[in-house]
Amino acid sequence: MKLTLGFSPCPNDTFIFDAMIHGKIDTEGLSFEVIMADVEALNQRAFAKNLDITKLSYHAFAYLIDDYVLLDAGSALGKGVGPLLIARSPLDHKTLRKAHVAVPGKYTTANFLLSMAYPDISMKTEVLFSEIENGVLQGHFDAGVIIHENRFTYEAKGLVKIKDLGDYWEATTDMPIPLGGIVVKRDLPLEVQRAVNRVMHRSVRFAMDHPEDSAEFVKQYAQEMETAVMQQHIGLYVNDFTLELGTQGKEAVQRMFDIAVAKGVIPVHECAIFVD
Repeated sequence: MKLTLGFSPCPNDTFIFDAMIHGKIDTEGLSFEVIMADVEALNQRAFAKNLDITKLSYHAFAYLIDDYVLLDAGSALGKGVGPLLIARSPLDHKTLRKAHVAVPGKYTTANFLLSMAYPDISMKTEVLFSEIENGVLQGHFDAGVIIHENRFTYEAKGLVKIKDLGDYWEATTDMPIPLGGIVVKRDLPLEVQRAVNRVMHRSVRFAMDHPEDSAEFVKQYAQEMETAVMQQHIGLYVNDFTLELGTQGKEAVQRMFDIAVAKGVIPVHECAIFVD
């Protein structure tokens, strides 16, 4: 059975998907047609329901629970891994209320956290995540929310941190922050959903046990990234929660959705979130 599979070219994604798309593990007869795109582009493709399996921002998933179900493996979730609000110079809260802020996508978890921490900020522009630093530096935006490897590069470019939105989440909830997860179409047969979950787990396990094995594939899509930054990226976003959400990880996901429901961001959903 061939399934469409969407994930980003970021090192943490290429690292964990390498084994399953290159036949390094047992895929239980499944094969994959890979679509690589920025996470917000993947979010939009999920809204269009044209991917069988995809990496998805947890914020976007909150709107798509009726269509997709979450795998236990493959998530980017943890502590100290959240997006950062940055600017050219320090900004106080009063100034931020009127600031023009670049965000990496409407349905990214980064934008959700910005709305939690600064509900008064209304002037936002969606910008490809890799272009936000330069947009702020060039004065197109007063501030920006950065994700992925940009958290390792902004200081060297002369930008300053206004707030660590991951720290804000952790202080508010005392839970790890759910950034992105891997979902599978809910209308696929349950046995296929379960097989995808097992294959994803094997792929993450293989990557963790043989990190050197995926190096060429990871570097292929991170050509402009320094090796040290690439390794930091993987080390930050791939952890025990990526192998298996477990009780704490699932509770964190549920907490995010409960907050979104309480804020009226999403409606109440009756269906289960996780693959059975």
